[in-house]
Amino acid sequence: MNNEPGVNTESGEKMSESWYVYILECADRTLYTGVTMDVKKRLDEHNTNKNKAAKYVWARRPAKMVYQETADSRSRALKREHEIKQLTRQMKLTLIGENAN
Repeated sequence: MNNEPGVNTESGEKMSESWYVYILECADRTLYTGVTMDVKKRLDEHNTNKNKAAKYVWARRPAKMVYQETADSRSRALKREHEIKQLTRQMKLTLIGENAN
């Protein structure tokens, strides 16, 4: 048996951990893109914890979550974050609008 975090104790295989790419809309209506494993916790950190918030978001609080998508690894989440950051604001708004519901 393996008691290592992220490892299935029955088989010893690595368990999949979901990563998320998210977009926040700040109080000044600017958009911020990031990655995390816990979207709710990360949003709370951005809005209430100066030490854990991104400096950009902290200066533009409050922020609200306007988009999120799942990635199956940290690497894929970071790649997708980079792709989203390369989009124009209008393209990001289209992405957000297409996934609103």
